[in-house]
Amino acid sequence: MTILSADEFVRLRYAEDPEDYRRAASESAPLAVWLEVIERYPDARVWVVRNKTVPMEILEDLVDDSDVRVRYAVAMKRKLTPMLLAHLALDEDESIRLRVAMHRNTSRETLEYLRNDSWDRVRETVRKRLVADRRQ
Repeated sequence: MTILSADEFVRLRYAEDPEDYRRAASESAPLAVWLEVIERYPDARVWVVRNKTVPMEILEDLVDDSDVRVRYAVAMKRKLTPMLLAHLALDEDESIRLRVAMHRNTSRETLEYLRNDSWDRVRETVRKRLVADRRQ
């Protein structure tokens, strides 16, 4: 099935029926629908990102979102490109930088950049990743 409108996505996401909630999390929608949700329902942006089928174009649009929860959700996506992860490595929020340090798609160059991060948890995560990479 496909979600056909912004209103349908929001209705599914906030429904009490677990099946509706599951549909909001896993069903695809046309790009125009995702864009409409983002524009008309700002509070639903994080749920757009958490959808398993959300297109990269939407993630690229939301990587600079003003809401840290949205950027964090973007940082959690498995399909992120090394380029988007490098962008998120510059984020002011340390929890987002930590997610980048932990992400499997983060490039060595980005890890090297994060090696000097202001937060010790980010630095330690990077150190462990680089040591593990050398052993392989």
